[in-house]
Amino acid sequence: MSILPVKPSLQSYSDYYGRATEDHRDHEYWYTPKGLIDYSKLTGKCNIEIRNGFVDQEEFLRRYAYRRPVILRKAMINEALRNLTSQASLLSTHGTKVIRLSSANTYSYKKLDTTLINYVNNYMKPQDLRGKAKDTYYFFGDNNHDEWKALFSYYSTPPYKIPGFTPILSFGIAGPGSGVPFHYHGPVFAETLHGKKHWLLYPPNRKPKFNPNQTSLQWLTCEYKNLKINEQPFECSIQPDEIIYIPDGWWHATLNMETTVFISTFLSGQF
Repeated sequence: MSILPVKPSLQSYSDYYGRATEDHRDHEYWYTPKGLIDYSKLTGKCNIEIRNGFVDQEEFLRRYAYRRPVILRKAMINEALRNLTSQASLLSTHGTKVIRLSSANTYSYKKLDTTLINYVNNYMKPQDLRGKAKDTYYFFGDNNHDEWKALFSYYSTPPYKIPGFTPILSFGIAGPGSGVPFHYHGPVFAETLHGKKHWLLYPPNRKPKFNPNQTSLQWLTCEYKNLKINEQPFECSIQPDEIIYIPDGWWHATLNMETTVFISTFLSGQF
């Protein structure tokens, strides 16, 4: 796998991110360059149940594990990992490490390798409607767990267990306007450490209408506004100190409203 080269045409974004690292030292800051689209105006809807504070294991299994999504607010406090994944801190400790990028289409079948600092400085530009999902790459999953083990050790995973499933961590960073089109897999907890990520969900028996190579931004801009009431998704934006739980088999797509750092706990079935 070859190393992804720098794109000279995007060099200005390197300047933006570099200035942000110098000018903003607080631990909760990741810079979001301004693009042509105000992503926050595409949708502000939230129709997923939000629970404040801790939900016990018995209630989680009874109400949510197999039945419906839920947003857990302040159920876990991951301040230590949030501090370590600030822009300045993460680029200092992991900037030269090679990461694997995935194409942002439904099946994510194309992979490219680059360094974290090259990805941040030259590929996390604000997305627009011209981009194709199969030609858009971002960092989510495919982590080298040996290299990221020390960082992951600071993460307090959600305290819930589903019989027959084993947790696997997945870490990512994404630029504004990026995201993954509709897809499904096993149950997952997804936490936002920095930024804001919008989630769009459909239950297993309601497959949404979408093109696997259409970006989430294109879907929200072109298809979403034409949906009938009975075709509309469950949706909500997730911010720091919030975790969304998605049950097995639920269709979901994401759109990063800002530069977003996130970590997910996938529950893998045992065979």
